[in-house]
Amino acid sequence: MLTQNDLSLLKEKGITPEQLQQQLDRFATGFPYLVLESSARVGYGILSLDRDAEEMAMGRWHQYLADGGGVTKFVPASGAASRMFKALFAFADGDTDIPAKDGDVDRLLVDIHNLPFFEELNETTRRLYSKTVDTLMDEGRNRDVIAAIIHPEGMNYGNLPKGLLTFHRYPDNTTRTPLEEQLVEGAQTATTADGTVNLHFTVSGNHRDLFKKKIEEAVPGVEKQMGVKFNISMSEQQPSTDTVAANPDNTPFREDGNLVFRPGGHGALIRNLDAIDSTVVFVKNIDNVVPDSYREATVRYKKVIAGVLIQHHDLVARYIDMLVNKRYTQTDLVDMVAYLRKVFYTDDARFDTLKNEELAEVLLSKFNRPMRVCGMVRNEGEPGGGPYIARNADGSYSPQILESTQIDPDNESYKSMVAQATHFNPVDLVCYIRDIDGKKFDLPAHVDQATGFISSKSLHGRELKALELPGLWNGAMSDWLTIFVEVPIATFNPVKTVNDLLRPVHQC
Repeated sequence: MLTQNDLSLLKEKGITPEQLQQQLDRFATGFPYLVLESSARVGYGILSLDRDAEEMAMGRWHQYLADGGGVTKFVPASGAASRMFKALFAFADGDTDIPAKDGDVDRLLVDIHNLPFFEELNETTRRLYSKTVDTLMDEGRNRDVIAAIIHPEGMNYGNLPKGLLTFHRYPDNTTRTPLEEQLVEGAQTATTADGTVNLHFTVSGNHRDLFKKKIEEAVPGVEKQMGVKFNISMSEQQPSTDTVAANPDNTPFREDGNLVFRPGGHGALIRNLDAIDSTVVFVKNIDNVVPDSYREATVRYKKVIAGVLIQHHDLVARYIDMLVNKRYTQTDLVDMVAYLRKVFYTDDARFDTLKNEELAEVLLSKFNRPMRVCGMVRNEGEPGGGPYIARNADGSYSPQILESTQIDPDNESYKSMVAQATHFNPVDLVCYIRDIDGKKFDLPAHVDQATGFISSKSLHGRELKALELPGLWNGAMSDWLTIFVEVPIATFNPVKTVNDLLRPVHQC
């Protein structure tokens, strides 16, 4: 039974009582596992390009930009960095100054001078304790050093957004945050014909002013260095995409008598993406950045996958024009079916049973939708969802990026597919989000609502269930035309823990 306070909260968030009930029903029913046909691999679901094909793709991308094509770089950046410092919090809040041998904290202390923010840390310990980092460590005060990194009275890195932390220190002692590296990368891959670089960051409301300040500080220097002009915008996850928390028995979770809502996960950002006024959009996580000396592969393959997108959109647009204006032969329809199967690994039983206008209608429905090209890297033990060929609600098959929670762990055939999977998703996408008439697709209309997640969380010591919306590059895009392209592992360099900053690729 909803109280008046409940109804007021729902109205404030833009959530109807019916939507609330649908969320609670989903806790009870759960989400169905997807039906898999195969894991994707090179030659079956993943395109591997030779050098000539890569050059042709990059040439098409350069031509698209030269012709005045629009592009925006979309960077989810709302996450706090707290998970980066999980081991540090446990140590700083513990009761010993001696870290576990060869553990994360021990390795960080051994290499502490190589942290990109070491000079800032040194200034912080001088301010807090009137001593340098080295002096504190010589005195065995390791917890004080670690606390200076993460606690609010120190650098506060445990509470800041990941995009605003110091990730790289250059030989001239200048430093850059992920936000600044994204600016440079954007200038190298997505500068329009008039010299503009469009970037959009999704941020949390409590960090928006910090991002604004950093952007104002960083942009003039990068514009001068790269010879471009930045057009930067920000948005926040909409309150209407929050999801209600539930008790283990699927009843609404309450605190002090009030319903508790949680952010709906990165899938909520499909609405932010839908609001972008652009034809082509790159999507990449904020922490997957490298310094200048390691960015060659990143820049090259950004252009490659963008070129592949435009190359195939050229043909898709021609096919749509033929279908809409009924300028096709039966042979053309057969060619279109073969193209969908060979390039997009999309299959539908109706392709073999329908002919003429009925087949043309089905083909038009397949082609007239948003398109994405996703880079996929060889599986070398890094975390990430994987590329599969999965069955859709209408019985057709198409490429999908799946998380482990979407795959039935008791299905022996699926377990074999997972074990034999060769690639994973590094979140490296380029999207075409306008139709052939230049109108924006309604992206939320293409979300598969049956592909969300339910996870176990806790709040103030109480267990709860959390509902995540279909992921941005998972179920939120499962209805899109999709091409997977193999890209090298050198394009994937995320920072999941602070110790990742000690990897060679993050050392300038």
